[in-house]
Amino acid sequence: MNIDTVKNFTVEDYQNAYKNEEISPTEITQLFLDRIHLLDPSLRAFLTIDETGALQRARELEEKKFGEAEFPPLYGIPIAIKDNICIQGLPTTCGSRILSNYHSPFDATVIEKIKKAGGIFLGKTNMDEFAMGSSTENSGFGPTRNPFDPNRVPGGSSGGSAASVAALEAPLALGSDTGGSVRQPAAFCGIVGLRPTYGRVSRYGLISFASSLDQIGTLTRSVQDSRALFSVISGQDDRDSTCAPYPPFSSSDCLPEDEIKKMKVGVAKEYFSTGIDPSITQRIQEVLNILAKEGFEVVEVSLPHTDYALEAYYIVAPAEASSNLARYDGIAYGYRCHHPLNLQDLYTRTRTTGFGKEVLRRIILGTYCLSSGYYDEFYLKGMQVRTLVKKDFEESFEKCDILLTPTTPSMPFKFGEKSHDPYQMYLTDVFTIPSAMAGIPALSLNCGYHQHLPIGLQILGAPFQEGKIFSFASFLEKILSIPPPDIGSIHSKKEVL
Repeated sequence: MNIDTVKNFTVEDYQNAYKNEEISPTEITQLFLDRIHLLDPSLRAFLTIDETGALQRARELEEKKFGEAEFPPLYGIPIAIKDNICIQGLPTTCGSRILSNYHSPFDATVIEKIKKAGGIFLGKTNMDEFAMGSSTENSGFGPTRNPFDPNRVPGGSSGGSAASVAALEAPLALGSDTGGSVRQPAAFCGIVGLRPTYGRVSRYGLISFASSLDQIGTLTRSVQDSRALFSVISGQDDRDSTCAPYPPFSSSDCLPEDEIKKMKVGVAKEYFSTGIDPSITQRIQEVLNILAKEGFEVVEVSLPHTDYALEAYYIVAPAEASSNLARYDGIAYGYRCHHPLNLQDLYTRTRTTGFGKEVLRRIILGTYCLSSGYYDEFYLKGMQVRTLVKKDFEESFEKCDILLTPTTPSMPFKFGEKSHDPYQMYLTDVFTIPSAMAGIPALSLNCGYHQHLPIGLQILGAPFQEGKIFSFASFLEKILSIPPPDIGSIHSKKEVL
């Protein structure tokens, strides 16, 4: 068996092959490890490759005998994990030099759940430092490349996870989404990216950037696989006080096939303003025309505070980051500067040396917003805008079942194109940030290509309505018939360079 054999496999296909004893977890794990060794020296999707641990885990699974009814839902499925999610014994660097020597002493809740479900961890993927970025150019260990074009970014901050799935270095991956960090790289890499409702997945073991916004999400090659992985990682966790008291997602939460076409599809006019790439607008309109021909009712809605969401986010998120990242001081753990003159010198040199420019920029901005005399002027107003953004979505979902928007305003951009202008970089998340501020679920689906680069379509739902999103996304995936990323163009190390 080679990589071409499994390029269109879903989790269900792997499960059937295992049950029929056509392949073994060790064979599949080795297949993906070989793929990583072939491509990753140039793609650089992984920061840590746990070859020994992955193969040992595969052999342990083979030794266990499961009956048909007992077969774990992710049995023998290799998975890539973003490097801000803790796995016991492995490095967890958050893409930062300040945590370059940190090995987690415990598993995140999602890792425990995946282990119980039979998953196999291939390693930890590259990311923008502490999830602060939209291109993976801010990683302290160098950027990841886009599998479609090595001169372009894969998006961020979950760029490593997205690129690994697109290049078929892993069939599934976990990322984290604060303002769009799962959906935007999913769009840039032509795969499926889900950000669940805030609180639907435990954040225990996810190293914090902005605690009221961070949420673990999935990156997969199909909607079916996204649903399978989400079913495993979702559910209540007493160790996370922000985790909602909801049971794990199940297929029964999805709509029956005859109910899908009864859904009302909302289109927000604010998401089609100036500044969006014409090729994206054209493709989204083509999809809307297809839906109309299929019998869907498409209604226009308004989200009037959308234009303020980006500015509010870059007050709220840096403020929370300033608080969360205060723990990295060179004393408890992580990097410590050499030969400090005094305590103040220890703090200053540890942080200015260990953190990258983007992290320092956001810490300074957040500290300023929280400082005496400015809290009410900035942070409080940012939270008030957040409430208005959330109310906009609540009113819209009274008129429709789901909302369709572009995932990003631009196509995947070249390295260095936006890195010298922070505001232009921030604008790449302008369509994903409002839903993150509102805490609602959203999924990015590849809806086509322009000049061989993928275009992402975003599907938004009301809180805890992932079932509606999956139902609609599966239907749309079927009628659009756009295959997963073509790995023929990235089949060898030479072609990636």
